[in-house]
Amino acid sequence: MTTRSDRISGYYDQTLETLSLEDRAAYQNGELEKIVQHAYANAPAIRKKIDDAEVKPDDIKSVKDLERLPITHKHELAALQEQDPPFGGFLGLPMDRLRRICMSPGPIYEPEETHSRNDRWTQAFFAAGFRKGDIGQITFSYHLVPPAFWFEDALHRLGCIATPGGVGNTDLQVRMMHDLKVTGYIGTPSFLVNVSKKAQEAGYDLERDLCLEVGFVAGEMLPESLRDELEQGFGMLLRQGYGTADVGCLAYECYYKDGMHFPYNCIVEIVDPDTGRQLGPGETGEVVATVFDEVYPMIRFGTGDLSYFTDEPCQCGRTSNRLVKILGRLDQVTKVKGMFIHPGNADEVAAKFPEIDKYQVVVSREAHVDQMTFTIELKEGVEPVEELAGRIEAAIPESMRVRGKVKFVQKGTIPEGHKKIDDTRKWD
Repeated sequence: MTTRSDRISGYYDQTLETLSLEDRAAYQNGELEKIVQHAYANAPAIRKKIDDAEVKPDDIKSVKDLERLPITHKHELAALQEQDPPFGGFLGLPMDRLRRICMSPGPIYEPEETHSRNDRWTQAFFAAGFRKGDIGQITFSYHLVPPAFWFEDALHRLGCIATPGGVGNTDLQVRMMHDLKVTGYIGTPSFLVNVSKKAQEAGYDLERDLCLEVGFVAGEMLPESLRDELEQGFGMLLRQGYGTADVGCLAYECYYKDGMHFPYNCIVEIVDPDTGRQLGPGETGEVVATVFDEVYPMIRFGTGDLSYFTDEPCQCGRTSNRLVKILGRLDQVTKVKGMFIHPGNADEVAAKFPEIDKYQVVVSREAHVDQMTFTIELKEGVEPVEELAGRIEAAIPESMRVRGKVKFVQKGTIPEGHKKIDDTRKWD
């Protein structure tokens, strides 16, 4: 039986997680040299970026040398994949080596093989408290997008069993948790709130009738007030991680929840968004990642997220730097219920309805659950009837993968020069 003390101690790979500053630099520089050489030889898009920067692969020998290379952003991937399908020139291995191809909003296709991407999530799960023998319920989507598959593989690497809950079906998921004595939760914080409500409605005592001991959440902010509520309600440990569908895990919390550790087998920079220059501890900039992934070698991938890091020691003994907090986005792209929504996706919805004159997507949060509302001004002569609202609401998830409500407003309500996506959520 796994005890609480087992869950809050130890390392997935003690040697690599506790490297000295000098040894970590040597390790990462060596891996960086190898992935740059591999990408230049096998991924045409990377080769072009390096050539356009007027540097040679041999010039990139250290993390500091990355400043000489351009940053690639998500919107570029969609454009490049359209020009050079299906992977925009970023595929670093032959197609027959692939295990899976997923799709994220954009659309952006992501090739996958078993590689270090999942090893980084495994580090995160161990630090969160998952141990051999746990049964982990994965409530992320298994449809099109990659995270659920990553998390299942990470569980297996730790000797855990996975239950593929997927999205929704909360009543059935609560029953599965109860009947199978599920010990671990993997999903968004807001869905765990739904699980709590449904379980109590079904007459379950959260701590006595459910067996959740540990949880790993991602895809949404985790306010401390919500963490406290869920940990106390279920009697569990709840930790969070950070990553993207393009590059996988970039940071994760340990038991002490004092920022999110960088995995040992990737490079995370905080850079000045205007110059690409690397910033130091406490300085706010864009999170930029380089992963040692031969199949999809993202080198200086710009996440669009703003954050800062600390190099202060952590009580857990891991010696990597840590992200302190995600502060927001560089653009209007935002994340709702764990899914990125783009202004272009919202435009797709609006383009289907000639009745719409002007719109704004408003993202809010009620009772720890994300809400998305299409605020719409209609054209002259169009009546704001329920039938039209229903058709628009049905079209929203087709383009944005997230459900939303429609709110009709009078002309002039939406200001000129408005943001297409207005994120009004507040985080403590």
